[in-house]
Amino acid sequence: MNKRKTILATTVILTLSLLAACVSNEGMSGLPEEPEIPPAQEQTELPPEEPRQVVHPNFDHININTPGNDSDDDRDSGQTQDTGADPVKERIAEIIESMTLRDKICQMLIVTPDSITGISGTTIAGDVTEAALENYPVGGIIQFSPNIVSSEQILLFNTALQRYSEIPLLIAVDEEGGRVARLQSSIGAHSVRAMLTYEDDGEETAYENAVILSDALRRHGFNTNFAPVADVWSNRSNTVIGNRAYSTDFDIAAVLVAAAVRGFNDSNIACSLKHFPGHGNTREDSHHRTAYVNKTLDELREDELKPFISGIAAGTDMVMTGHLIVPGADELPATLSKVLITDVLRDELGFDGVVITDSLAMNAISRHFSASEVAVKAVDAGVDIILMPVNIDETISALIAAVESGEIPESRIDESVSRILKVKISIGIIEL
Repeated sequence: MNKRKTILATTVILTLSLLAACVSNEGMSGLPEEPEIPPAQEQTELPPEEPRQVVHPNFDHININTPGNDSDDDRDSGQTQDTGADPVKERIAEIIESMTLRDKICQMLIVTPDSITGISGTTIAGDVTEAALENYPVGGIIQFSPNIVSSEQILLFNTALQRYSEIPLLIAVDEEGGRVARLQSSIGAHSVRAMLTYEDDGEETAYENAVILSDALRRHGFNTNFAPVADVWSNRSNTVIGNRAYSTDFDIAAVLVAAAVRGFNDSNIACSLKHFPGHGNTREDSHHRTAYVNKTLDELREDELKPFISGIAAGTDMVMTGHLIVPGADELPATLSKVLITDVLRDELGFDGVVITDSLAMNAISRHFSASEVAVKAVDAGVDIILMPVNIDETISALIAAVESGEIPESRIDESVSRILKVKISIGIIEL
């Protein structure tokens, strides 16, 4: 049985002098650009960090035998053996009981620091950030290259973000290796290449690469990686995935993706398969326009879904939906499709972890749906985390109104928050 190893790290106290903050007041809109980044102007002192107890969630519901998986449950359940009491559930219930409806909805958002502070290319966390996190108690922060200047700066930044958040944050980054690797491109934090270059190197290399990436994340204050890519590059005209995929073969990809998930799990980094139900065969790039997967559900089961099935069985924390339309299943993009999220991903594949959207700033969604429409449709479809909503206030207000009108039961919100908190407990950022 593979178990995620407890990583208990004690951060060295860094004492730095305070410098005057000098950042632009330009608002963030859409996906962050990659401008020249000014040096960080404010530094904060890192407090000593106490070791956290790691309790892993139970994935007994997964009963699919797949390549690369030799265990029915790759994680500890966190349940006591003698009384049957579940301290994880008890802790989650305690936290949810203390939250307002708005707090719970904010917990379902992962946003850029720029979007809540109104400062473009934020590289520090001071009074403005503290006030922003008090106003928007979000579930997580995603960092991009403009937010990353140096190893010391990003560690201080992320540490301050955690200090300012009442409920510990999922601090995330896209660190796949190759051309999508924010830490690598900004500060050379590792040398992992695009995953396709390792296609013939087997499971051990896929696992080791995940461990290397995880080490780079932990050293810089991250606890969540939006990887591995579970898409299979099966259409040579597809440029959005390309060598980001682990393989051009569905069965090989299934083996390698599962190994990568185990590497992230064993390194105590939350990970996310992406982009469900598979972006590797599309002609279009969903960053720019509507993308179509022109296959039936049966064809997807035979091909595209294999790496997702194996990754789920290996114990992935999250599955990220692509803004992909599968005409044979639904006229809505997967991000908004109850057929694909609830019927296929939840009920058929047995996934009860966190479902997260791809960035809602992408044109495949933002050009066709308002922020309020996306929020309500996504949650109703089964989404737990909304990533980078184009209008945070509109998103929150729409979900509050949907609950108050009875369109979405508050118990549905509680389900999502429970899943999010369970991941946070499993990686040790929330103590029991």
